[in-house]
Amino acid sequence: MSERAVVLTGGRGTRLQPYTVVLPKPLMPLGDVPILEVLIRQLARYGFKRVTLAVNHQADIIRAFFGDGGKWNLQIDYSFESEPLSTIAPLRLIKDLPEDFLLLNGDVLTDLNFAKLYEEHVRAGQLFTIAATSRQQHVDYGVLNIDSFANLIGFSEKPVLNYLVSMGIYAVNREVLSLIPSNGKYGVDDLIANLLMIGKKIYVRPHEGYWLDIGRPDDYLQAAKEFERHRESFLGHD
Repeated sequence: MSERAVVLTGGRGTRLQPYTVVLPKPLMPLGDVPILEVLIRQLARYGFKRVTLAVNHQADIIRAFFGDGGKWNLQIDYSFESEPLSTIAPLRLIKDLPEDFLLLNGDVLTDLNFAKLYEEHVRAGQLFTIAATSRQQHVDYGVLNIDSFANLIGFSEKPVLNYLVSMGIYAVNREVLSLIPSNGKYGVDDLIANLLMIGKKIYVRPHEGYWLDIGRPDDYLQAAKEFERHRESFLGHD
């Protein structure tokens, strides 16, 4: 299997203020373990031997904490961004990426099996695989459906909408790197648009287990509680 993962840790965490005024978001603790350490330990558990942290904001603090990764029995190196590059453009700074690798945001809590995601991606010969999960949106209003003449054709009272959303975790074939522009920001949304425009298939791999993005204060507090309650499901026997 692959031995390589890239973790995006360069964001400023503005949605999570005031918590992130002092600490970078990837070092926000869940119990006694920073969220990024949870991901590092999970990657080691699933057999990944090398992790590149794409860093920008408060990079020195992140590097001081994780060092060379020896504590977790894997190799950690760093790719420094001189400016915010979004989610895909940081890959152009990493010159030795293998044929296939894992890419993930450094602020997600999940019980996803990273090795299985990667192996399914490679076995199917995919260019870009998106891990996805289900979410519901409760609408607090009566929703009107109208035709082109503004006539009412349907009505729903406070409907519940179901969505399949990206988990911020991807398996990537290096062929897609050719689509990244030579400078400026370039995100997952840009890559998806480009792949669809040129007729390339994008595989979506649904995950029925746990996932939460800790980017907002309410979600962070929820993740902290649930991590303590289900610690073993995230870290195994630590």
